[in-house]
Amino acid sequence: MFGDDVCHQSLLTGVVLIELRGVNFLAVILLSNGREVNLRPLHPLDETALSRVIRAALVEFGADRPGFAWQDPELDAMSKADAASGWIYLVAVEGGNVLGGAGIGPLSGVDATCELQKMYLAPSARGKGVGWRLMGSLLEHARVLGYRWVYLETLSGMVAAQRLYRAWGFLKIERPLGQTGHGGCDCWFLKELHGIGGAE
Repeated sequence: MFGDDVCHQSLLTGVVLIELRGVNFLAVILLSNGREVNLRPLHPLDETALSRVIRAALVEFGADRPGFAWQDPELDAMSKADAASGWIYLVAVEGGNVLGGAGIGPLSGVDATCELQKMYLAPSARGKGVGWRLMGSLLEHARVLGYRWVYLETLSGMVAAQRLYRAWGFLKIERPLGQTGHGGCDCWFLKELHGIGGAE
C-alpha cells in the first residue's frame, strides 16, 4: 500500500506510525461507537475549525483571558508545526469535521523536554477514547523525536483531563517549568518517556 514506506504499529496505543519518504506521519483510525475518527497532522485548511474548538473550550473553562492560550499568537495559525524541528500538531477528524487536537513542541529553557500543547476536544468527542489515542500518538512521536520528558500545564477545574494525564503516567509537580507564557495555569504535570502505555 505504501510502497517503500515503513509502517510500525504500537499494540498498546493502537497508533500506526508511517514513515513516508523519511518523514514520520501518524495515520490512526479510531472506532468510537461504530464511527471512524482519524488522527493526522494539522493542515492549513483545518485552522479555522480548530481555532473555533479551542476557543470554545477556553471559554467553557474560564480560560478566555490573559495568562492562557487564548492570547497565543499561533492559535489561529498552528499548521506551522514542524516535526523536523521538534514540533507536531495532530487533529482528530470525523467525516471532514475537526473535533479537536493536541501537539508537542520544545519546552523553552528545559533540555530534552517537550510540552504538550493545546489539547482540546469538542464536547461531542470527549469520553469516547479520542483523547486517549491522541495522547498515545503524541507520546509515541515524542520518543521518535528524541525527547526524554513531556511537560504540561492545565487548570485545577479540568478534572477529566487530569484523569487522562495521570492514567498515562504523568505526575503532578509543585511548580511550572520553562517559559510557556501561561501564568494563569495552576496545575503542572511531568512524564518521563521510559515506557509505552497507560499507568506505568
